[in-house]
Amino acid sequence: MTDLRDIAIIGGGIMGCSAALRLAEGGMQPIVLDQGDLGQGASGVNAGTLSLQIKRVKLMPYALRGHHEWEAMGNAVGFRKTGGYTLAFNDREEALLHERQTLKAEAGAPISFVSNNALRDAEPHLTHAVKAASYCPEDGYANASLTGQYYRGRLQDRGIDYRERSPVKAIELSKTGFALNTPSGTIHATRLLLAAGAWLKPVAAMLGVNLPVNARINTVSVTERMPPLTSHVIGHATGLLTMKQKANGTVLVGGGWQGRGTPQEGRGEVTAATVIPNLALGQFALPDLGRARVLRSWTGFEANVPDFYPLAGGLPGVEDAFVLGCVRGGYTIGPYIGKLMGDAILGREPELPLFDPGRDFSKETI
Repeated sequence: MTDLRDIAIIGGGIMGCSAALRLAEGGMQPIVLDQGDLGQGASGVNAGTLSLQIKRVKLMPYALRGHHEWEAMGNAVGFRKTGGYTLAFNDREEALLHERQTLKAEAGAPISFVSNNALRDAEPHLTHAVKAASYCPEDGYANASLTGQYYRGRLQDRGIDYRERSPVKAIELSKTGFALNTPSGTIHATRLLLAAGAWLKPVAAMLGVNLPVNARINTVSVTERMPPLTSHVIGHATGLLTMKQKANGTVLVGGGWQGRGTPQEGRGEVTAATVIPNLALGQFALPDLGRARVLRSWTGFEANVPDFYPLAGGLPGVEDAFVLGCVRGGYTIGPYIGKLMGDAILGREPELPLFDPGRDFSKETI
């Protein structure tokens, strides 16, 4: 007798797991498959920044709700609401800061501009070369390395089946839906959700669908433990710096600087050509960072499509197949948009609109 699941979810990151939980709440029997361990792709190797100041204006409603999801997870994911400052060092950056943060404030983020005196009182170790700064009290971070542990526990508590180190080698259409070839045998499911992050393109290709998915190779660095240097999330008007000091004294430095490699080749490669200017910008903002030794730098893949809006909806041309991914700022938004995707598959009206994966990517989406 065939063990037929209501839905198979390929990808055990934040979005795949949150969708699975929603679907189980709605009465479905999902199974989650991941080629590695749960939450160890982009969900587990990013810098953990939860800053509304670096989210796209039109995705702000999703980011605000996603932020609330992280806050509700609390200590289990190392959530900390520290507040965050975004800095500008010259006239061009000041104009950019005012333009972008004003739009984000109008979209609902509690962002305000602060004086240099207020900034120095709050963050005395920052450089005095700051031209302008904005502040958001909701900004903070979580510990990305706890993502897999957290969702593994949630799936177990809910009785949801999951298979780690279980890559899907092939997908075939069958009388009952889909047949997935895995190292542990064939899995049959009525429906299919592709939530494989940077690996969405090759997975969709198993069904003959060409998704225009690209991957960025973001780099993050961590220092040795340092005396207290900063108590807020620190960003830069261009988006090329995020920085936070964890409770153990280590400082995480990121900002989307690119390594090299492809998802198909592995986890990507750190390059000195991008790590050095990333750290230099961090040291310019926080001069005492120059006394710290960098312990490790690593990369993670962030998937995107040409218009940089999410894919969330039916897989074009394949009935009962869905795709979820390419959410710019996916760490913050992921827990929420996973729920929306689950609602849509359950036949419910999502609280906010989804993003048609079959759209014209040359046009404005929302």
